[in-house]
Amino acid sequence: MKRKIWIANIILMICFAPLSGITLDSCSIRARNNYPLIKQYGLIEKTRDFNLSTVSKAWLPQVSLGVRATYQSDVTEIPAALGNAISAITGQPFSMPSLHKDQYQAVVEVNQLIWDGGVISSQRRSLEASAEIDKQKTEVDLYTLNERIHQLYFGIMLLNEQITLQNILLNELTANHKKVLSLVENGVALPSDGDAIKVEMIQARQRMYDLRSTQKNYCMILSAFTGLVIDEKTPLEKPVAAEPAEAINYRPELKLFAAQQLLLSNQEKALHASNLPKISAFVQGGYGRPGLNMFTTDFSPFYIGGIRLSWNLSNFYSLKSNLGKIELNRQQIEVMKETFLFNNTLERNQHQTEIDKLRENLKSDDEIISLRKNIKTTAEARLSNGTITVTDLLREINAEHIARQQKALHEIQLLMAIYQLKTNTNNL
Repeated sequence: MKRKIWIANIILMICFAPLSGITLDSCSIRARNNYPLIKQYGLIEKTRDFNLSTVSKAWLPQVSLGVRATYQSDVTEIPAALGNAISAITGQPFSMPSLHKDQYQAVVEVNQLIWDGGVISSQRRSLEASAEIDKQKTEVDLYTLNERIHQLYFGIMLLNEQITLQNILLNELTANHKKVLSLVENGVALPSDGDAIKVEMIQARQRMYDLRSTQKNYCMILSAFTGLVIDEKTPLEKPVAAEPAEAINYRPELKLFAAQQLLLSNQEKALHASNLPKISAFVQGGYGRPGLNMFTTDFSPFYIGGIRLSWNLSNFYSLKSNLGKIELNRQQIEVMKETFLFNNTLERNQHQTEIDKLRENLKSDDEIISLRKNIKTTAEARLSNGTITVTDLLREINAEHIARQQKALHEIQLLMAIYQLKTNTNNL
């Protein structure tokens, strides 16, 4: 019993444990799975299966039914001279029954394809290639989500840093406001000096409100994309600032180009296959007047079977032009691929240059902050001695605050540039 209670408590602890830090990768995966466009994959698969099933049925026996009723102005007759000759030979009177000018026939035909020159197999390959193109187009559309999720995620991280720095600024302004008020009481500073710091405090609070409002909006949008509950208190894990280990390009656009080229190759094979003869076996069964014996005047059943060869030679007329169209489409796809790779390489070089620049900036950010802090501390001491004004002190406080903001901005920008580089080649 105790064991069961212990297990139950463990389960409850797991189920109701507080939400741990959210990662960028988890947000990207959740956004992809939560995006309505993901349903397109299932629709593409079902459509492909239906089309393949329809094409495959061409190998099944094809059954057709035909019913015909006709009236003709004349019918076949035995010449009188031939009838007399037959009577003279046989010694018996010969008479030919008169055929009906109204004729009726019902025919059922079963046709079984034996060889089609590879048309059906080419159609199957083309359908699979078309489905792959649709899937890769969907993948390209879904891939654009990464950039949007990255912008939201890093935007929230930057806002979190700015809010933290803004709190530090408010605390410093509050502490210095108390010092100034003390100096005013001692007659060292003017009341307007206290008002100047108070204005800065009000503006800092306004800035804090703006930051929190933007933060709330970003969290709301990221929650909508991922389906996760994300607010200003949700911890976001900081990604590792590691550049991609390899430079191989895995972008879905390249797979799309390959699928389009494969479709053209299958279409080319289908064109050649359509110019080959088709062989099939057939059986006809029917009932009519006349049957196969045209000299009978009664309704009778009949059947016929055999092998049929058909060859549509007119397809050769347009073969060259159709092949030329395929070749032009192939060249267009190749140009699109080259253009994509060219622009992709330029973007990759730009991202790498930005990464190198930001790394250099970060090397000096700490030194700048340290120097600005020393200057601010000295300014606070000089204000107490009455050697500088409050305006001078506010300038140094803001300068240190800006230096800290610059460092936070450079850190987030570096992470964004690294992930842009990873996104550029799909090395996430």
